[in-house]
Amino acid sequence: MTNTKWALDAAHSSVDFSVRHMMIANVKGSFENFSAVIEADPADLTTAKIEFSVETASVDTRNKDRDGHLVSADFFDAENHPNMTFKATNIVKTGEGEYDVTGDLTLRGVTKQETFAVTFEGSGKDPWGNEKVGFSAEGSLNRSDYGLVWNAALETGGVLVGDKVKINLQIQAAKAE
Repeated sequence: MTNTKWALDAAHSSVDFSVRHMMIANVKGSFENFSAVIEADPADLTTAKIEFSVETASVDTRNKDRDGHLVSADFFDAENHPNMTFKATNIVKTGEGEYDVTGDLTLRGVTKQETFAVTFEGSGKDPWGNEKVGFSAEGSLNRSDYGLVWNAALETGGVLVGDKVKINLQIQAAKAE
């Protein structure tokens, strides 16, 4: 089967992350504004074209002061680097509906290769007859690899913000006309 264009359904999709805080808990957040280019055969993603873009200033951790700090030059530097992008370069099937999607992730002007475990969650028609597909993706990155190195030492030892950031995407897309 040939690749089909799919339009991201942002109202039914999410881009979430979590990071260690004070070495004792995880803080979660999400990005409100993101877009994707998806050209794929959902039955076989190995030939898919996948590109993703996230507006860094749209971060939401349910704390306005923290969000303001995250968009500052200490972290995302959203004024100079408004988008984080991912472009798939290699997709390997690892099981039924399971894939390792490797690509170029660019954040804060730094591009590194990252791999996400992607699952095809299924397909179906919505009540209005639109064909939909669902995918989930999980992965992690080291924020310091991208120049996000701000931190604070804790009195008890350790640091305020962990280096490893876990990423979780839930994607729903509609077949494009």
